[in-house]
Amino acid sequence: MTDIASLINDTHREIGGRRIAAGSARTVLIRRDYDATIDDVWDACTDPDRLNRWFLDVTGDLRLGGTYQLEGNAHGEILRCEPPRLLAVSWIYGDRPVDEVELRLSPAGDGRTVLELEHATVLGRVEWEGRSVEVITGLGPGWEPALFALDKYLRGELPDTVAAEWQSASPPAELTEFIDRTSQIWAALADAGNEATPGTA
Repeated sequence: MTDIASLINDTHREIGGRRIAAGSARTVLIRRDYDATIDDVWDACTDPDRLNRWFLDVTGDLRLGGTYQLEGNAHGEILRCEPPRLLAVSWIYGDRPVDEVELRLSPAGDGRTVLELEHATVLGRVEWEGRSVEVITGLGPGWEPALFALDKYLRGELPDTVAAEWQSASPPAELTEFIDRTSQIWAALADAGNEATPGTA
């Protein structure tokens, strides 16, 4: 079973910055260790048939220079693809400026893999549910449930169906708890203006 406290505490979270095609961007970075080989993690993150088991259904011309569409979510172009270590894509959501997302993998020994996900955006604030919110405080919490689901998928703990089906049911209590706790961590990190923080369970 997934140990929520360990999953939170063993995850590195960081707010930083770098330049992307759309301009000077702020970034969120999540670094986590998975108990699976680098080839298995890469395949789970790039094979459409596996990706839709823990994340979203993806379609498109899935090759370097091609395009992708995540069902009901973002779309963009595949900017870099260096199996099994690096995938970089543009991230277009609605009429917002174009973000960039990078997935970086490296072997961690003993058949384990370190995954880094970095999402860069030039946006400052957006209107959400009638109020102005800072985008950067939503990006980290936005990715956390997916990476939680990836952990469970690689452990064989998800239902034997596509993610759209099990996600449509009431979320399990452990996922709700995980989302609440990681959202608090990201909010504290953004408010403090710190560069990086481990999880705090």
